[in-house]
Amino acid sequence: MNKKIYSIIGSPLSHSLSPTLHNYWFKKYDINAEYKILKISENEIKQTLKKIKNKEIVGINITLPYKQKVIPFLQELINDSKHTNSVNTVYLDKDEKLIGDNTDVFGLQAGYLKEINLKDAKSKKVLVLGAGGVAPSVILALNKSNLNNISLTNRTIEKSLFLKKRFPGLTLLKWEDYHKSLKEFDIIINATSLGLKGGENFNQLFENCKNSLVYIDTIYNPYETKMIKHLKNKNIKTYNGLDMFIYQGQKSFYLWHKINPEIDDELVNLLISKIRQ
Repeated sequence: MNKKIYSIIGSPLSHSLSPTLHNYWFKKYDINAEYKILKISENEIKQTLKKIKNKEIVGINITLPYKQKVIPFLQELINDSKHTNSVNTVYLDKDEKLIGDNTDVFGLQAGYLKEINLKDAKSKKVLVLGAGGVAPSVILALNKSNLNNISLTNRTIEKSLFLKKRFPGLTLLKWEDYHKSLKEFDIIINATSLGLKGGENFNQLFENCKNSLVYIDTIYNPYETKMIKHLKNKNIKTYNGLDMFIYQGQKSFYLWHKINPEIDDELVNLLISKIRQ
């Protein structure tokens, strides 16, 4: 029996743990499959998705910067992808239609929001940093958890305005000014690439935050960004992006195999060891 192939597309992919995650579960559940990194350019997206139609590849995950760029080549968006206009999981349904779904929303909810005390959620103020590929998923996950008092800031205003059309309740802040109001927020979520291994960092570390602040970073490599280390030293509750990553992967795995894979200590330790290599 031929081995089934699954892949991830995006750029950069050198930091991706998706092959480690899915190949671990393939082995655990005795599935004859392999998950590979697929390095493609933007003009190769259409041809790559055709490989799913032709059954050369069974399923694909999408990461930055292709989460919106795959959409014109899909036949249907379902579930959260319809609301976010952002796709991270693609597969053929039983009618052989090319389906796009979004498991990032579930990842954020399962990874962090269920852990945070959301009592009086409606009164909590949230700041989302960034308006790129993962930001719509972050905003929808917050809305689903009754966190609707959301401010958004981004380095370029165009993407912020685009998200404001999709989520009219957003308050937009200028990137150069948001530091002045950090004290107002109960939750801050970094949905930018700032802090990513080998990339840029924030120009300045956060000061004058609430002691009760919860800081969530969607980045998982490095395991602790400079911002997380800085805030932990101030005894502020922080989360890195690993839990969100694992839970979004768990839901993708379920969509492909109809198996809800276990997240065990061996898997988590394996992923952390890969990050720290």
